[in-house]
Amino acid sequence: EGMEDGSTTMGVEVLLNCEGIQKRHIDLLRKANVHTIDQVLLMPCRELRQIEGISDKTIEKMKIFVKGQMEQGFQSAKDYADQSKNMIKLQTGSTAIDTLLEGGIETGSITELVGEFRTGKTQLCHTLAVTCQLPLESNGGEGKCLWIDTENTFRPSRVIAIAKRFNLDPERTLDNIMIARAYNSEHQLELLIQATGAMVGHRYSLVIVDSATALFRAEYTGRGELNERQQKLGRFLRILQRLADIFGCAVVVTNQVVTSPDPMAVYTGNVLQPIGGNIMAHASQTRLFLKKARGDTRKMQVFDSPSLPEAEAEYRITDGGVDDLSEDGGGKKGKSRFGKKKDDDDE
Repeated sequence: EGMEDGSTTMGVEVLLNCEGIQKRHIDLLRKANVHTIDQVLLMPCRELRQIEGISDKTIEKMKIFVKGQMEQGFQSAKDYADQSKNMIKLQTGSTAIDTLLEGGIETGSITELVGEFRTGKTQLCHTLAVTCQLPLESNGGEGKCLWIDTENTFRPSRVIAIAKRFNLDPERTLDNIMIARAYNSEHQLELLIQATGAMVGHRYSLVIVDSATALFRAEYTGRGELNERQQKLGRFLRILQRLADIFGCAVVVTNQVVTSPDPMAVYTGNVLQPIGGNIMAHASQTRLFLKKARGDTRKMQVFDSPSLPEAEAEYRITDGGVDDLSEDGGGKKGKSRFGKKKDDDDE
């Protein structure tokens, strides 16, 4: 409850208060999937010019009006620090991971989960899709989850089991997760552009893309297509960041790894590298490397972060999602998900 009208961003209809802006301009913006004044502010003018029927003069009026409605420019570092203290962080289901991340997954930024198969990337996403709905006092986000699935790994049965662990109603929990399957990289981008319209008027605390790079990697092969792939991946990630900025939600993306061609990598310990190169590295504020460890133990390492030290934590995947290890190395709740042959949803 309380998730239907929790969005604090203003819709583009506010622009009707600007002299010279008519209802047809609002309709054209919405048709182009521009639904909030935050989007108008953050979008470059050249992107707005691509919307047919809106002149350069009208765009200039919109920009001036929106800038007057929203705070911009410099602020003191102290004010910024005070705002950061109120940042919502989403618990992961593991106190060890939450401690590693100094509270959990940050809202308003992109967190990247990097790792091989069976390290728990998708399982952590399932857990977060539930915990983001918890009350703020339970380290949740009191919001819905929007999930773009590119590898057919979303499983409602996992959400039901995890919801029961956190004493949430399974049906309502599923109802608060909006899921869309992306079938190619262009469709993946289209879904993300449509997401803004779906999120307006609702409280969304989490956006998941599992995986962000798989379709780009499959469709663009060889060095000849690398530049085009990186440009399109870069645009996708910029729009993701825009969503985080506009709605203040957490954005979690999963990423695959590839073996480094550098023969010296085996000596430096960097044998596995994330897909996406510098485009992906610069887009993610926090990069977390998930690894297999002894038995059914998994490890999470802070790979890159502007605020977190390089450290690691151990965790386990149980029927109730991501959880801590017990003192004897076992899970505290439920049976291990990795005591059997790998399924699609074990990733």
